[in-house]
Amino acid sequence: MPTPSASSTDAAKPNAASGGVQSLERAFDLLERMADAGGEVGLSELSVSSGLPLPTIHRLVRTLVSCGYVRQQPNRRYALGPRLIRLGESSSRLLGTWARPYLARLVEETGETANMALLDGDEIVYVAQVPSKHSMRMFTEVGRRVLPHSTGVGKALLADIPPDQVRSLLARTGMPAATEKTLTTPEGFLAALEDVRRLGYAVDDNEQEIGVRCLAVSVPDSPTAAAISISGPAGRVTEEATERIVPVLKQVAAELSVALASSGSPAH
Repeated sequence: MPTPSASSTDAAKPNAASGGVQSLERAFDLLERMADAGGEVGLSELSVSSGLPLPTIHRLVRTLVSCGYVRQQPNRRYALGPRLIRLGESSSRLLGTWARPYLARLVEETGETANMALLDGDEIVYVAQVPSKHSMRMFTEVGRRVLPHSTGVGKALLADIPPDQVRSLLARTGMPAATEKTLTTPEGFLAALEDVRRLGYAVDDNEQEIGVRCLAVSVPDSPTAAAISISGPAGRVTEEATERIVPVLKQVAAELSVALASSGSPAH
């Protein structure tokens, strides 16, 4: 079996296994690896993690730099570039659009407002919402950004992140109290994340807004970290209602996960 070469002819050949173009697959793989590394990485690190030779890495990265998708830092390492922001914003809007039918089902089955949120840097951003039909209902503007520590979706999204990374995030954002029930210490928040892992869902119990209770679950295998939730008056989203709502949340999240995975597949 031939080893990967740095020649442009070889890199541009279609990948027989997937029907794709090898150089494109490699370039996107490098972008993913840079994102996994925190957005900035050296060429030698990319070579080690990808298994590609340095000349190939250098050629692909220089092409990404010339297109604006990667930029070289003063320390000669490479970082994700600003042109990716526009793509990310557009894909976030599309993600919300794809999620709306599933959120509508949540509203039908639970009676409460349904939301979808993403982890964007250190913040939670809401990308979709379908409101409850009740006259008394919760409303969160799409595009609104909040800190993760006081929200159900924030807990759901951070539950699978290593504790040291969660501590670092909390140190950067601070933990301001939105209400007297907001968790304001890293230890308290990490304990809440343990509960999320144990129970399989997250709760915001009057922590973002007094009188409001929220239940949230992450979307498994989402292309970007995503969570869905329902929110409503604490008098309706009771412990008894929670037992009924959580299985619906988990089922809809699983179905949304399948839909998002298939949306990236070639049409047949």
